[in-house]
Amino acid sequence: MTASTAKPNIIWLIVAAAFFMETLDGTVIATALPQMAATFRTNPVNLSIGMTSYLVTLAVFIPISGWVADRLGTRRVFAWAVAAFTLASILCALSTTVAQFTAARVFQGMAGAMMVPVGRLAVLRNTGKEDLVRAMAFIVWPGLIAPVIGPPLGGFLATYLSWQWIFLLNVPVGVAGIFLIRAYIPESAPQPRRPLDVAGFALSGLALSFLMVGVELLGYGGRWQLGALLVAASIALGVALAAHLRRHPHPLIDPTIMAVPSFRTVMIGGTIARTAISAMPFLLPLLFQVGFGLNAFEAGMLYLASMLGNLGMKLGTTQALRRFGFRNVLVFNGALAAASIALCAVLSADTPVPLVVAIMLVCGLTRSMQFTGLTSMAFAEVPHPQMSSANTLFSTTQQMSMGLGIAVGAVVLHLTAAARDTGGPTYDVTDFRITFLVVGLLALSSLLSFVRLRRDAGAEVSGHRRSGDAA
Repeated sequence: MTASTAKPNIIWLIVAAAFFMETLDGTVIATALPQMAATFRTNPVNLSIGMTSYLVTLAVFIPISGWVADRLGTRRVFAWAVAAFTLASILCALSTTVAQFTAARVFQGMAGAMMVPVGRLAVLRNTGKEDLVRAMAFIVWPGLIAPVIGPPLGGFLATYLSWQWIFLLNVPVGVAGIFLIRAYIPESAPQPRRPLDVAGFALSGLALSFLMVGVELLGYGGRWQLGALLVAASIALGVALAAHLRRHPHPLIDPTIMAVPSFRTVMIGGTIARTAISAMPFLLPLLFQVGFGLNAFEAGMLYLASMLGNLGMKLGTTQALRRFGFRNVLVFNGALAAASIALCAVLSADTPVPLVVAIMLVCGLTRSMQFTGLTSMAFAEVPHPQMSSANTLFSTTQQMSMGLGIAVGAVVLHLTAAARDTGGPTYDVTDFRITFLVVGLLALSSLLSFVRLRRDAGAEVSGHRRSGDAA
């Protein structure tokens, strides 16, 4: 079904706003931890559980989102998820202890796990193939901007108002979203009712939570052994999950979706590319502060140049895909993205500000193009009956790659510092340069998957074949 011209645009806007809220809440409290710790009468480090619990809960509950949407209806689940996310935001603002805040963040993570994947599913079910690239570009860019503006926004609110406003700002957006969902998003057609794969849910939840916590611990020099053990356990559970999904008559995620070549390519190469690119919002602000000696606000403002690239590429993505096709864009732009990451290795405190801004701009441009291309290509050739499973698996790997990107950056930094034997957790510009080169090579390796795409892959979505015929 293809909705009217006006209605899909409103649906895209609603889902983009939900994506922005969810992604922003994963990063916005980072710079407000000292003020929050004063309220809770604890150490700021102890509040890192507020970030970790939110991200882990997201990873655990995303795999069940497709089953819930098929069972209860896309619009109903999306509306209830936004309502729950808004209520959880209020509970976060009202918290007076670490325990209360952590419980509210877990509740918020559960709601977010349903909110964005089910919202994207509403877009997929109410957007024609010819508009899919524009839709994905529209709903992707808020998620690119949120990690950039989250830390400076959190610091500003905590400094000039109070940290509670970080969460209270979600309330008017959430209330408006509930009314817009009910007014503009049609209820999905009934899907075949299937029993919940409890074992699959348990295996996926354990595997993802072990992975998220394990990769975070790998970034701490004194706890890497436990981190490595959790990652190994996660891999073992992942193997068990794959075997279970192949045997179960009603699996949580249909494993046959990996038989779609374009989707399989995005799952492999796309996860590698997202992991590499997702390391940059962690590494660059840290470089600007530790390596350049800037304060947190100055570092955040310098990195904002990448946001301009994210915005500037939004309109150009559709034209590029129509002109060159998915394969060429993912390969060529992927190479540019890898080069822009490696180029950050030349930055130093003496680098002229205009050159730093130019590199940040290129990073933002290529990041936006690659993420939109990957998201559109993932669903371009998926049969409609498998759309729910494809969306669930894509959402899960998307969330996982964000955490992996931060972990990769942290681990390489620790290893390079340890190799210099500094006697403590101190970093210099050389450590960052090596890390940028490693992450750039990781991004470059994703091209091995993209070059295997058919030349006309996703042509119905990109319009590349039709424009070529017309020429």
